[in-house]
Amino acid sequence: MTPRPEGEAAHFRALETLYAQAPINRLFDSTLDITEPGIARIRFRVDERHYHAAGAAHGTSYFKMLDDAAFYACNSLVTDRFLLTTQFNLLLTRPMKAGEVVAEGRWVSGRRRVFVADARLIDASGEEVARGTGTFMRSQIALAGLPGYRTA
Repeated sequence: MTPRPEGEAAHFRALETLYAQAPINRLFDSTLDITEPGIARIRFRVDERHYHAAGAAHGTSYFKMLDDAAFYACNSLVTDRFLLTTQFNLLLTRPMKAGEVVAEGRWVSGRRRVFVADARLIDASGEEVARGTGTFMRSQIALAGLPGYRTA
């Protein structure tokens, strides 16, 4: 019998499950991994369904994965409330083609009401294709009340 994770690890696993069960993620082949406080990684696959008319990933894919990685890096530090994105700046540096991409999110500052995090996208060749910085604030939405967020 595998023991259930406790404390911090249980919170991380619950956030990973919450991510996996979000309806938007049915549109993306992606998985979230939180290994330590303030750090989140999302592995996802870009394919031609994500392309714009010129044959590379549309900006919505960049934004979604950067925002999610930064968001979960911050929410890994908050065990009672769901955070909300209040602002996000993007820098798209290279076209993103089909293949595996990793979104790396890292908490930068804030622990009370507003949080700041950076994120970057790394393509299959190891090149950074985008980066972003976001701000996130505590909402009135309890994590424990959300479908998918289970710590036990």
